[in-house]
Amino acid sequence: MDKILEVKELKISFRTSSGTVKAVRDISFDLERGKTLAIVGESGSGKSVTSKAVLGILAGNSIIEGGEILYDGKDLLKISEEEMYKLRGDKLSMIFQDPLSSLNPIVKIGKQITEAMLLKNKANRREARKEFNGLLEELRKNMTAAIGEGNAARVKQMTETFDKFCIQANRLENRYNQDESRAEALIDAIEDFLFKAEKGQKLDTKVFLKDFEKRGRQLKDVFFTRRYAQRLSTCLEKLRKVTAEHQQTKDGKTVISKSVEAALEELKALLDEMTKQEKPNFFRIGYYQLRKPDEDLGRYSIEELNQKALELLNSDFMNEFLETEEKGVRHSYEIALEKKKKVLTSLVQAKEYYLKDFDKAEGMKLCKELSNQVEDSIDRLEFIKDSAAYTFRSSMQDAISKYFYYKTQNPREEARYARQSKRREALISRGKTVDWKVVPKVVYDLEDLRKNIIKIIDRLERTYRAYIDASEKMDFRKRSIGIVDYLKGKASDVVYRITKSMARERAIKLMDEVGISEPRMRYNQYPFEFSGGMRQRIVIAIALAADPEILICDEPTTALDVTIQAQILELINRLKEERNLSVIFITHDLGVVANMADDIAVMYAGKIVEYGSAEDIFYDPRHPYTWALLSSMPDLDTNEKLDAIPGTPPNMIYPPQGDAFAARNKYALKIDFELQPPMFEVSPGHKAATWLLHPDAPKVEVPKIITDRIERMKKAGGERNGQ
Repeated sequence: MDKILEVKELKISFRTSSGTVKAVRDISFDLERGKTLAIVGESGSGKSVTSKAVLGILAGNSIIEGGEILYDGKDLLKISEEEMYKLRGDKLSMIFQDPLSSLNPIVKIGKQITEAMLLKNKANRREARKEFNGLLEELRKNMTAAIGEGNAARVKQMTETFDKFCIQANRLENRYNQDESRAEALIDAIEDFLFKAEKGQKLDTKVFLKDFEKRGRQLKDVFFTRRYAQRLSTCLEKLRKVTAEHQQTKDGKTVISKSVEAALEELKALLDEMTKQEKPNFFRIGYYQLRKPDEDLGRYSIEELNQKALELLNSDFMNEFLETEEKGVRHSYEIALEKKKKVLTSLVQAKEYYLKDFDKAEGMKLCKELSNQVEDSIDRLEFIKDSAAYTFRSSMQDAISKYFYYKTQNPREEARYARQSKRREALISRGKTVDWKVVPKVVYDLEDLRKNIIKIIDRLERTYRAYIDASEKMDFRKRSIGIVDYLKGKASDVVYRITKSMARERAIKLMDEVGISEPRMRYNQYPFEFSGGMRQRIVIAIALAADPEILICDEPTTALDVTIQAQILELINRLKEERNLSVIFITHDLGVVANMADDIAVMYAGKIVEYGSAEDIFYDPRHPYTWALLSSMPDLDTNEKLDAIPGTPPNMIYPPQGDAFAARNKYALKIDFELQPPMFEVSPGHKAATWLLHPDAPKVEVPKIITDRIERMKKAGGERNGQ
């Protein structure tokens, strides 16, 4: 399972004038890379609060009472706003319910889409250079240690060469990509012009034609134009001549001559051919050009150049580099492995210490020593970071601090509660009208808080044991190639400079990708000129502008009609597949996510009450609240009256003592009003928090409206699969 995001025991409250609202109460879930997790529940269930916590945009009156949100070796709840800024909109992006809340009504949409690209580009390039240099330096140190200090100069020379040609290769590729982007933009502009001319729109044709010629002459990259330079020059010369001969209008309408149309079609066909040509392997060519800067590369075909560059790269550099790198990677891994084995011993001893009564100063001292040991055991050549190790220090410090805070705070809170209760009872006994309630006491079980410390140690222990168990299967050559690919990607980010014109073309492409027709014309329009569905498409384009890894969709279809809703859902699904996005989809309607969710978390009153795959939730639901959601979900085949969920959600200033859904649950047992149910496992990956799953609970049948619907879904699914 490739987890890209982990939420662990998250607890969030909000201070209000009436008391503290318990919005999210101890929830945990994982988001897998390239998958969609739907979080479903009524308003006030805590689903949107959870998504905003991931993005770091909670309201100022929020209180993070506990838990972790782990991404890329970081706990998002503990990093600074500056660090969060680097992730927000870049790696993590969000689509909100109301598109107008995300759009500036007086700024053209084109500018709003390009703004994110331009703002993030400079910061991304700087961060990429930092990561590239850090990993390459770590690699150099381990390669030197693996083959001996006597070879340090050779290793340094190899890593410096790798740096130089990698950056050079990406500069070459960047210039190629810029010309390719210009050519694609010119094709779109010519098509747009021909379309408008065909419709008889009034155009200053000579201005357009001169602009097309100018833009064609800007295509100068040797690798992009090398096979087409003469033909391109001929096409542009034809265009220049027909432009000079062109008569502007007839009867106030734009009329283009056959010669102009033919010249434009010829240019467009050539540009289309150029954009579809085989792309050179710039990683190889970068090294070739570094070694032979004076050689005319234009005399070779792409196939010849790729092959010659590969032969030189491998024989002159890469074979030796990979062989030495593999030794360095093995050296780093084996040292980390031995240190992890020692850490395991320390973790076992630490658990014994924290299970007993301990002094805060001594506990923090041990935490510091253990954290130093853990951080020293991390293999810094692993570019996919182990969140359990990277966040160990902050998690332990928070858990210990919380334990000692409530050790002092609990008696104070008990005293405050007793004092207010006594005062209220005294007023009532004197016949006074009392229109206020005693604020419930907020006390924590110290034993549970101590167990939280142990849980953090246990999690790291499990991670390290799995690491040790997998050590015999480690493929060091594969890992070495992975590091080279990662460094190539970072080098590409270092040199990838987005200009305003590039941002504009990318924005137009994005608009087309999300289904906005005639994007070149609509680029300069304002939000009020678009329908609700189109505005939501613009917001999706903005969210995708920085190419994020995780996309959070907070009820993005609620304000749209059913037809547009289906289109937006289909769009999000398609973009997820094409871009390998990981999606968190927030909704109150289970039907919305029926065809797009991989996993579903059903939330009620701040807790996840059922969790499983989409198939588990729709075909084998176990919690009465999930039954209620399914029973109230309309479909075309249900003839009987849908079941409404009776009552209203509880006031989360005063959370119920037992199951929060008990008061609305016609299947509630006596224990539901007294004790919160634990998560019972239904099957691997499927669990539900209901006492009905206890072995001693009475047998309760799933409502008929749901079993009938399941049968219809199975039948329909079987028929589809059989076609």
